[in-house]
Amino acid sequence: MHEPANKFPQFVGCILRRLKVLCPTLGKKRIAQILARAGLQLSASTVGRRLKAPSSRPFPIQHSAFGNQHSDRVVTADRPNHLWHVDLTVVPTGAGFWTAWFPFALPQVWPFCWWVAVVLDHFSPTAIGFAVFPKQPTSEQVRAFLGRVMSRHKAKPRHLVSDRGCQFDCTGFRAWAKRRRINLRFGAVGKYGSIAIVERFIRSMKTECTRAILVPLRLADIRHELALYLAWYNQHRPHQGLGGRTPLEAIEPDEPTRPRFETRGRRGVKLKLAVSHFQGQRHLPLVELHHAA
Repeated sequence: MHEPANKFPQFVGCILRRLKVLCPTLGKKRIAQILARAGLQLSASTVGRRLKAPSSRPFPIQHSAFGNQHSDRVVTADRPNHLWHVDLTVVPTGAGFWTAWFPFALPQVWPFCWWVAVVLDHFSPTAIGFAVFPKQPTSEQVRAFLGRVMSRHKAKPRHLVSDRGCQFDCTGFRAWAKRRRINLRFGAVGKYGSIAIVERFIRSMKTECTRAILVPLRLADIRHELALYLAWYNQHRPHQGLGGRTPLEAIEPDEPTRPRFETRGRRGVKLKLAVSHFQGQRHLPLVELHHAA
């Protein structure tokens, strides 16, 4: 045969290159998972080979600097709401801190930045709650935030993992957890990857959301932006640790049947790429494949 039967047609490469142009931060594994959800089964090596072609590489492929992190886990989540992660992070605003030395350093308070608290369920992992504070929250504020998350989901964790920040490693927080029969577990001080699950989510949130927009100064606006990102993260973003599934799909007992297009051979179909945006947010892509006319 002049052409191998298992060779993908040229329009597959066009789809890959167009998707890379529209979403340059996506790696080859993420692209393969996104297209698999849309019905086109490609391996990560095939995606990488097509993107590395000399005439078809619009952007250099970005590789993660983190890789797989292995750590000793004593507690394993075997069901939803068994193990939660909680952490705090600082998100600079449009007028945020950009100098880090005294006396020119800007204080880590509004309007220079927001303090964001996030809670993740380890089983999925699903982002189940967040809160925004104008300055570093106290332990009482963090406890109130966790109480609201538990009330909204009508569940509480058996174990709660956090770092040893002053909000968590204190007498008041320990007493609060003891009254609710929650076992506290702390990450090792100065050990990289000790709370890797929530740290990886925060990195994704900053890369895909807060660094892709002009962070607003109004509290209602930043809450709206984060709420949209969490909804997109849970419903539409594939995860490598879940085999390309989304967090909500990992919770559902029965996975929905997904379309699968066959593009190779004489009976292969031709496809076109359709990229829309979640709630009109251009940094939250939704990828679909349709039959070409």
